[in-house]
Amino acid sequence: MTSSDRLVLRRPDDWHVHLRDGAMLKAVLPATARTFARAIVMPNLRPPVTSVDEAVAYRARILAALPEGVSFQPLMTAYLTDAIDPGELDRGFREGVFSAAKLYPANATTNSAAGVSDLYNISAVLECMEAIDMPLLIHGEVTDPDVDVFDREAQFIERHLKPLRERHPRLRIILEHITTEEAVIYIRESYQGGDQRIAATITPHHLHLNRNAMFLGGLRSDFYCLPVVKRECHRRALVQAATSGLPCFFLGTDSAPHPRSGKDSACGCAGIFNAFHALESYATVFEQEGALDRLESFASEYGPHFYGLPLNADTVTLVRRDQPIPSRLLPPQSARVGDDTLPESEWPLLFHAGETLAWCVEINGHSGPN
Repeated sequence: MTSSDRLVLRRPDDWHVHLRDGAMLKAVLPATARTFARAIVMPNLRPPVTSVDEAVAYRARILAALPEGVSFQPLMTAYLTDAIDPGELDRGFREGVFSAAKLYPANATTNSAAGVSDLYNISAVLECMEAIDMPLLIHGEVTDPDVDVFDREAQFIERHLKPLRERHPRLRIILEHITTEEAVIYIRESYQGGDQRIAATITPHHLHLNRNAMFLGGLRSDFYCLPVVKRECHRRALVQAATSGLPCFFLGTDSAPHPRSGKDSACGCAGIFNAFHALESYATVFEQEGALDRLESFASEYGPHFYGLPLNADTVTLVRRDQPIPSRLLPPQSARVGDDTLPESEWPLLFHAGETLAWCVEINGHSGPN
C-alpha cells in the first residue's frame, strides 16, 4: 500500500549481511533485526564457519544477542575451502542448518585467506550442491595481481563464472553484491534467456556511490568496500537493474561493520555499515527512479522466491519524514556494561552519516532508529 507519505511493505529480508561475532555482533545485530525478518549470514569469521556444529553454535550466539521481543531468523551459510567435505554440506543442508554455501576466492576480501584457490578443487562439492539444490553464493572477483582492481568482477565472470555454469548447469547461483554493467548484462540476459537458476544481490551503497566517493576531499576509507565502487556508468546500470522489476535482482545489503580502528588504520578494512538505514537508502533510489511501486518486490519477494522460502506475513512501514543520519548510533547506557561490549570509540560509522534521508522506518508506531 502506498500514499504520498506512507509506504507499507511486506517485511523484507536481507540476503547478504555480516553480523560478525562477540561484542560487534551484539552492537550491530539490532540494526538488521529491527527491519529484516531473515538474513543470510556470512560465514567469514575467524576461524570461518566450515562445519555444521560451528554453524549451529554461531546461530545460537546470534539468537542470544537478539533484543528481547524482536523476531528475526538468521540463515546460516558454510564457508567453502579447498578441503571442505561434501558430506558435511549435504548433512547441514538436509538438517536445515545451512541455507547456502559461500564461495570466497582465496584472499579476495575480508577474512577470505582460507577460501577456494581453484574451483576445480571443489568439483565434488559443487556436484553435491547441484544434486541437493543448495544455493552457491559467490564473491565474484579474480585475485590475479595483474588484473586491475576495477576489472576483477568482469574478469571473474568471463574466466570463472561462465565455465563454472557450463560444468554445473543445474547449480543455483547468486552472484553477490554486483558492481558492474557487465554483471548486470550477464544476469539479465541469462534470466531473459530462460535461465532462472542465477540471480544477483545489489547493495544500497553501490546504488548511491561511484568511485569518486573514495577520493572526495582526500582518501575516504569509509567508502572503501570490496568489490570496490566503480565508475558512474556502472552505478547507473545497477540502479536500472534494481528498479527494473526483474526477479533476478534482489536486496542484499552486504552491511559489513568494522571497528573504527580498523577503518582508520594505514590499511583500512573493506566494508560499509549500512544496516541501520538500509531500507530507507533503497527507498531513496527507487523514488528517484519513479519506481517506489517496485520496492516491495525487490526487497521482500524476489529473494524468498529464489531461495524457495515463504514470503513474510508481517509488514513494515516507511514514513516520509526527514531523517538526519548521525555518525554513529550507540546503545543505551544500561546496555554498555560488561567485558563483551564494544567501546564507543570503536563503533562503526553509519552509511549516509551527515546526510538527511527522506524516509524513516516506523517501528511500533515510532519512526527513526530504535
